[in-house]
Amino acid sequence: MVQHLITFGFCLRFLLAASAQHVQTQALDSVYQAYNLEFAFPSDVERDRVLREGLYDPANVIPIDVDVYYKHGDPTPSIFVTIPRFAKGVPYSLAYVTNEMKPNGTLLQAYPSYEWHKTHGADCNGLTSVYRTQIDDCGRLWILDSGEIDFVQLCAPQLYAIDLENGQVVHQYRMPKRLYKEGVSRFVMPTIELDSRNCDVGFVYMADSIGDGIVVYDVAAQQSWRIENKYTYPHPDFGTFTIAGDSFQLWDGTVSTTLTPHALGVKRMMYFHSLSSDWQMAIPLDVVNNGSNWKLNDVSAALDQFVVLGKRGSQCVAAAMSETGMLLCGLVKPASILAWNTQTPYTHQNLVMLIEDEERLQFTSGLKIVRNHEGKEELWALSNRLQKAFGAGLNFKEINFRIQKCGVQELLSGGPCY
Repeated sequence: MVQHLITFGFCLRFLLAASAQHVQTQALDSVYQAYNLEFAFPSDVERDRVLREGLYDPANVIPIDVDVYYKHGDPTPSIFVTIPRFAKGVPYSLAYVTNEMKPNGTLLQAYPSYEWHKTHGADCNGLTSVYRTQIDDCGRLWILDSGEIDFVQLCAPQLYAIDLENGQVVHQYRMPKRLYKEGVSRFVMPTIELDSRNCDVGFVYMADSIGDGIVVYDVAAQQSWRIENKYTYPHPDFGTFTIAGDSFQLWDGTVSTTLTPHALGVKRMMYFHSLSSDWQMAIPLDVVNNGSNWKLNDVSAALDQFVVLGKRGSQCVAAAMSETGMLLCGLVKPASILAWNTQTPYTHQNLVMLIEDEERLQFTSGLKIVRNHEGKEELWALSNRLQKAFGAGLNFKEINFRIQKCGVQELLSGGPCY
């Protein structure tokens, strides 16, 4: 799983945004770009079969998330991509980028293997549909499987952890029925609470964007509970998304959760936001982690603990937290990467637009901060043209999908990406 990194440099002229301060910097470095995704199959016979049976439709494949793993000093990382099954026609839902170039883009291979995906939900011991993943600091890939295809709940939502050094499954959790809404829920993001000193995972937080809630999983106690109230829901003023002149409708609740870093030595918070909203929310992490606070279907539970930190004026898709407590998000309008120091008030004066790029940051649905082989933090972003896919359709003569990166220190200081 060694990836070949294709780097392109380009410059961008910045425009002052009224809603945020602006730091001038070069654009993100390009790592991967594709007109359409190129899938590897076990054989030509299998490829022909899935095409014939409608299990592979090139028009239905939209990558959503990127995750990156540097193996013990190796400067070339493994790059993972998720391709959720919004509808039928996606041959596999989690892949890694190879070094083999194809006409439409670099070839993808199924992960952990093609066998995990090939039943399309008929075997719940495999993977049905994956929206996002998280690789923890101890080299484990946490995979959140929504269990549904086009809102048909084929399997219970579930969570896998795979050791990337040996490929072994080290943890599996299947969500009890009381915690998800069959035919409605769509679990899109896991956030891992990790004690990196001993690699113990305390909690996993799973965002249910269509079911408008957060499921908390206490790993040690093997207990789970659901958080759902008016703050985890979408806002009616932000159900329309306009990107590069095209508009579409999304009515999604909580899409992202991040945590105060341990190293800051302050009271830890969970930060979260709904996709169809401009609110930035927070709640004390110790309140979230106390299962006795949350009774099933109680929308008033611990309501006084939730804080509306502020409003962005636009939707934000994916988010990521740096070790210094800088919360970054993929802003929709303008298409940009927005940063906020969590130790300051969430006001327009404290929101900094790091990168604005209407061409290369259309719908930044994947955002990760990872440590490279030198121990430095890097921001990785995946963008797609979801507005085209949900509208007139993608033009496969144009670049539709991109993965880009930048050193976090360079990005925050306004220097060139490396």
